[in-house]
Amino acid sequence: MAETAAALRALAHNVRAARTRVGLSLDELGRRAQVSKGALVGLEKAQGNPNFATLVRLADTLGVSVSALMEGPAEGRVRVVTADAVAPLWTGEQGGEARLMLTTSGPAPVEVWRWRLEPGEEYPSHPHQAGVVETVSVTAGRMTLVVDGAEYLVGAGQTATFDGDTPHTYRGAGTGTCHLIMTVHLPPGPAAAG
Repeated sequence: MAETAAALRALAHNVRAARTRVGLSLDELGRRAQVSKGALVGLEKAQGNPNFATLVRLADTLGVSVSALMEGPAEGRVRVVTADAVAPLWTGEQGGEARLMLTTSGPAPVEVWRWRLEPGEEYPSHPHQAGVVETVSVTAGRMTLVVDGAEYLVGAGQTATFDGDTPHTYRGAGTGTCHLIMTVHLPPGPAAAG
């Protein structure tokens, strides 16, 4: 419970700092990210439980990575993260999940995600900001990647990449569990560097 409270405090601080840095009011951030002002007020007071889609919309609107909104103070030169130390940000109806493992620093950060999709289970994503590139590397099983309506089967040992500024969906394919590593390459910019 203390970890959850600390995570909410870090999220509240980071959202408020990013919003202030880009000069957005609560009203304007809410309008652009399609999040109610009440939810934003609660979030900045470390209250509530925002879902994954809300975090992605806020990060895109603020020009930062999802993990930049969630991470606490820097831990040093080398950071080792184990999957069980990171709570899933998305959980599917059939037990699939997505965990944001870490985000690199610098002017063009990269998010590293670990996903598990059960057969037929899917996660549809809204388009991200221009310049975002996603890469999926399937380590076990198969998935169907849908980008702007076109479907691509990606199997174990294969990697696909695409521009993330169009609608896209991840769907488990075949009869077994699909495991994949997804990277999200964020474009360089003043907001992303902060």
